[in-house]
Amino acid sequence: MAGAQPAAKTPAIALLDGGDAPQWQNWAKELGWQLIAPTVPAGADIDSRVQAVAAAVEQAIAKSGADPARIYLGALGEKGAAVFYATSRLPDLWAASLALGGSPQAALDTNRIYAANFTLAPVLWSGNGANDQALAAKLQSAGMNLEFRLPATTTMASVFQWLGQHTRQDFPASIDCETSSPVFARCYWINMTKFDLAERNDVLPTTVIPGGSGAALDLGPFEYKSDDPGPGLEVVLPAKYSGPLKSGDRLVALDGKPIADARAFAAMMAKLDEEKAAAVTVQRGKERIRMETRILLPKRDSGGTVRVQAKYIPEDKEIQIVSRGITALRLTVPEAWVPGSLYWNGLALQELKAPGCLDLSIEKELLHAAPCAN
Repeated sequence: MAGAQPAAKTPAIALLDGGDAPQWQNWAKELGWQLIAPTVPAGADIDSRVQAVAAAVEQAIAKSGADPARIYLGALGEKGAAVFYATSRLPDLWAASLALGGSPQAALDTNRIYAANFTLAPVLWSGNGANDQALAAKLQSAGMNLEFRLPATTTMASVFQWLGQHTRQDFPASIDCETSSPVFARCYWINMTKFDLAERNDVLPTTVIPGGSGAALDLGPFEYKSDDPGPGLEVVLPAKYSGPLKSGDRLVALDGKPIADARAFAAMMAKLDEEKAAAVTVQRGKERIRMETRILLPKRDSGGTVRVQAKYIPEDKEIQIVSRGITALRLTVPEAWVPGSLYWNGLALQELKAPGCLDLSIEKELLHAAPCAN
């Protein structure tokens, strides 16, 4: 008797923040997709949240039949900035990403958004108004693989259709990734394993898309709608907020300067480039309250970045790798690419006879290769 057919793998939509999970669950259920919404400890930083969702995705692929070629990332409202951040940190995990609302500005302000990382991981952003359109145009001009839509042209059917048109390949013929962190050093069939920023390569400039200063008020974590028409902006507080603000408060002035609306506030903060004392005026019902606070600046990466570009040329049976700031990497070679040859920064490895995993390193201008130890 013939054995049972294996269950078909299904697409999945992943969330960095589970607060909107019920809404996403309804959408996913209608399509027959899985929802991946890991539980993350309160107060976890963004990199921890990215690692948590990556682990949840890998578990869903291994145990729940999620299709690794059709894993998508999504977010609603102001959480959309995290979609841009997570795509830049782990580009090889996603077939495509979706930000419904909000703005990528907070992600840009981290100085960790690299245009190269979106080459094979496109993002659809549904923004609002001329300012968002201008920002989208700036990102596209910087090389980000981005599609922008206004809410009037955005339906859930159309955005899920857009997502479904994109699939992830295990072995794309051409890859390009940049990172500032050894923790986020995956790039499809290459894993960057040893950094050395002294290994410069002017052929590969940085693709970082610069943001603003990233300045924030020391009032505890709060959010606001980027299109709040004002005057001022209404704060949105997390469930376990313990700062001086209250739900419904509106920030209406900073150091005596009126805040016209949310975009004016963002522009004011983007120009601040030093930590200092400040005062904010809060509208609470009919009462206006002056709060003493501080301008805080984010801790930015002190070092530089590394970047790798690689491609497979089928007519020559040749793998070509160009890198900056990398002296060791792990390479996975599919069966279809052997026998062949390999070049890394001009150094040749002529005998590439078997598929599998290789640890490569460059020492004293010599290329060394060995089967992966584990």
